[in-house]
Amino acid sequence: MKGSITKFIVLSVSDEVEELAREIIQRGAINVSYSEDAYHVAIAIINEMDFLLSWNFRHIVRKKTKDIVRMISSLKNLRQIEILTPAELL
Repeated sequence: MKGSITKFIVLSVSDEVEELAREIIQRGAINVSYSEDAYHVAIAIINEMDFLLSWNFRHIVRKKTKDIVRMISSLKNLRQIEILTPAELL
């Protein structure tokens, strides 16, 4: 298929990711009921991604989440990521 993705790396959950996801939840960026979303954010940060693309406006692509994640990353001296929708990347 033309334009399809044929190679990609699967990023795994590490102790660092676990710790960061817990803090994202504890600080109120994402509700504990949606902890998988906190893991998505934590995996992107720990693996030093530039962007996290999501259509999840309920838990990820919202001002509160972005602000708290930015604050946590700054306090922990971690890479800042941009949380965007795919449309915003273009």
